[in-house]
Amino acid sequence: MNPGIDLQGTFIETVRSLGIPAGAAKALWMPLPMLIMLVAATVSVLVVVWLERKISAAAQQRIGPEFIGPLGVLAPLADGLKLVLKEDVVPAKADKLLFTLGPAIVVIPVFLSYLILPFGQNLQITDVSIGIFLWIALSSIAPIGLLMSGYASNNKYSLLGGLRAAAQSISYELPLALSVLAIVMMSNSLSTVDIVNQQAGYGILGWNIWRQPVGFIIFWIAALAECERIPFDLPEAEEELVAGYQTEYSGMKFALFYLGSYVNLTLSALLFAVLYLGGWEFPVPLGVVSGLIGVPETTPWLQLIFAAVGIGTTILKAYFLVFLAILMRWTVPRVRIDQLLDLGWKFLLPVSLVNLLVTAGLKLAFPVAFGG
Repeated sequence: MNPGIDLQGTFIETVRSLGIPAGAAKALWMPLPMLIMLVAATVSVLVVVWLERKISAAAQQRIGPEFIGPLGVLAPLADGLKLVLKEDVVPAKADKLLFTLGPAIVVIPVFLSYLILPFGQNLQITDVSIGIFLWIALSSIAPIGLLMSGYASNNKYSLLGGLRAAAQSISYELPLALSVLAIVMMSNSLSTVDIVNQQAGYGILGWNIWRQPVGFIIFWIAALAECERIPFDLPEAEEELVAGYQTEYSGMKFALFYLGSYVNLTLSALLFAVLYLGGWEFPVPLGVVSGLIGVPETTPWLQLIFAAVGIGTTILKAYFLVFLAILMRWTVPRVRIDQLLDLGWKFLLPVSLVNLLVTAGLKLAFPVAFGG
């Protein structure tokens, strides 16, 4: 296994060579990847908002934004600036504390989930041994913020939107967790790095999408429901609830809901790439590439190239899934709330349980292929 370039180890050794203790060197390192990830997640929102507009325009045979910067790339920045400068209105009879806390509780867990995302063997903020379940636990906090926002708004439409968000999240978290549990069972680990390493060595043929064809469909449907993307945007169905739990929000608080939604979409796509599409693994094993060019994998400049390729591969896989999610907005009609809950409880949950049972049987019958 190619260990890859260790940025953290290199940084700490460089700082220690200047006479700084190891503990202080680690303390200096910690804020750097967190800041980089925070900036990267925010930039990803601007990219997805721009893609949403351009892909939507192409699906409807329109041009889309093109005058606000080259090809309209500054349109998301203009949106953000407009929302920041708008007045922050709080309803007179709203619960002001809960009204303010709601958007923060929605956004913060999503950003924290980026801590476990790997872009390479040593290119992540932290390799938590229970990384996948940490993400599931953090994702279950967001509906509390949505319900809190709907309740605190003192608006019946907002309360209904919050209740729908809670019901939808609970309905789809179970099949989502069960589909992920099948991956965990095959990789014998909850670490995202171990899950990618389990898919390494055979290129595209080793990815989990071939061993979990049912699981990846369940995961993607449940992820779209968690992100409240069409056809599962029932908590904010405009023709039924005006705008759901967001009805009474304006300015920056309103922007935080959309920020959380788009960051969560990118996060789900990245985790999908890690769980089912080999993460940073290239379709052709990089070890084969190094053998063809006759350069050892441990060569520093080759490791640097492999790290860059790994980051680019992970991002390309994720944005391909984002493209599919945006395209679905204009190809699939919105479902009713009863159809939404029926799909989660009566179809996806039983199928995910059967998929987990079949995975366990295949793990015992074919341990080499299914991680016995």
